[in-house]
Amino acid sequence: MISLALGQMRRRPAAFVGLAVALFLAVATLTLFGSLFAADATAPAAARKSTAGPSLMAIAGAFGEIAVLVAFFVVVNALGFALRQQHRELALLRTIAATPRQARRLVHGQVVVTTLLVAAPGWIVGAAAAQGSLAELQRRGMAAPGVRVPATPIPMLVALAVALAVGLAASTVAARRISRITPAAALTASSTEQGRTGALRLLAAVGALVGGGLLLRLAATRPAEQVDKAGQAALLGSLVLLVAVALAGPLAARVLAAALGTPVRALAPGAGWLADANLRGYARRLSSAVVPVALLVGLSGTMLIMTSTAEHAAGTAATSVTSATDVWLRQAELALLVCFAAVSTVNTLVAVTADRRREFALLRLVGATRSQLLRMLTAEAVLTTAVGVLLGAAVAGAASAAFSTAVTGAPLPSLPVAGCWWIAAGATVLTVPGILATGLRAVRGPAAELVGGSRD
Repeated sequence: MISLALGQMRRRPAAFVGLAVALFLAVATLTLFGSLFAADATAPAAARKSTAGPSLMAIAGAFGEIAVLVAFFVVVNALGFALRQQHRELALLRTIAATPRQARRLVHGQVVVTTLLVAAPGWIVGAAAAQGSLAELQRRGMAAPGVRVPATPIPMLVALAVALAVGLAASTVAARRISRITPAAALTASSTEQGRTGALRLLAAVGALVGGGLLLRLAATRPAEQVDKAGQAALLGSLVLLVAVALAGPLAARVLAAALGTPVRALAPGAGWLADANLRGYARRLSSAVVPVALLVGLSGTMLIMTSTAEHAAGTAATSVTSATDVWLRQAELALLVCFAAVSTVNTLVAVTADRRREFALLRLVGATRSQLLRMLTAEAVLTTAVGVLLGAAVAGAASAAFSTAVTGAPLPSLPVAGCWWIAAGATVLTVPGILATGLRAVRGPAAELVGGSRD
C-alpha cells in the first residue's frame, strides 16, 4: 500500500498541493502555540504574575483549540479533493479485490507521507513565528521581558503528532464513501453524483446547528467582564454552525442557487441559464465550492465584527488591559483563520473546476465556443460567490449578535461596513479569477482527446 500511495502522489502531485499546504499551516500553527505554551510553562512564577491580562498558556490554549478545529475542517476538504482526483483508481482497486481496509490504508499512507514532507518547513516557520509573537506580546506588556521560548523539540513533536492525528482522522472521514460501497458501485460512483442528501447527514447537520446555537447562547450569557470567554464561545459557535452548513450544503446551496439564478438567467439568457442549470443539477459540486467561501466569510466576518464591537465597548466604558488585549488578539487570530480559509477556498475552487475538463470538452463538441464556456463559468463563479457570502454572512451575523449581547447587552453589534465590504471583495477576488484561470486551462487542447483521455 505504501508503494501504491507513493505512486499516486508521483502521478498526481498537483492533487496533493492543497493538502500539503493545509498540513503545513497546521504544523506551523501548532508549533507556534506549543512554543508559547512551553515558554509560559518554563517561565519563573514571578514573571508569570508580573503581567496583566491572559497568560501565554491561556492565549496558546484558546488559539490552539480553534486552530486545530479549523485545520481539521480544511484538511478534510483538501483531502476530499485529493481523493476525488484518484477516485477512479481507487474504484478500480476495489474491483480487483482490494478490501475497504486496504483502500483506507492507501489514503492513510498518503496523508502520513504528505505530513512528514511538510513537517520540517512547518517547524521552521512555526518556531520563527513563536519568537516574533512572543516579542510582540512582550512589547505590549502581555508577557514578562525575561520569558523565553525554550530550546526543546517537544512543541515540534507534539505539533507533528497532532497534525498526523488530524490528517488520519480527516482521511478516515474522506475515504468513508469509497471504502464502504461495493466495488461495482464504487466504479460507477466515480463518474456520478448522488441526487439527494442522506438522512444521516441531515440529522448530523441538525445536531451541529443545535450545538452551534447552544454555544452562541453560552456566549450571549457571559458577563461583560468575561469578554475573552464570550469571544471564544462565539467563535467556536460560528465554526460549529459552519460545520452544519457543510453538512447541509447541497440542500442549502441548491435552494439559494435557485433563488439567485433567476436574475442571472435574465441578465445572461444563454450562459446564465446553463450556469444555473449546472449549479442546481450538481448540488454536491456546488456545495463543495460554496462551503470554503462561507468558511472564509463566516470566520473573518465574525472576527472583524467582534473586534469592532469590543473596540466600541472599550471606548464607551471603563477601559482595561484585558479589553485592549482582547482586541489585538482577535486581530491576530483573524489573520490566522483567514490564511486557513483562503487556502481551503483556492484549493477547492481550482480542484472543482479542473475536474470538469471532460464536461467542457463535451460542450465544445456540441458547438460551444471557448468564449461561451468562459461566460458560463463567470456566471457560475458569481453565483457561487453570492451563495457562499450569504451563508457566511448569516453565520457571522448570528455569532456577532451573541457576542454583542454579552459585551454591550444588545444583540446589535458594531458593524464595520467598510471591513465587511472588503471581506466580500476578498471572497470575490479569490473565487472568480480562480475559477476562470482554471477554466481557461481546462478548455485547452482538442476536445475529442479530452473526452476520450484521462483527466490529468
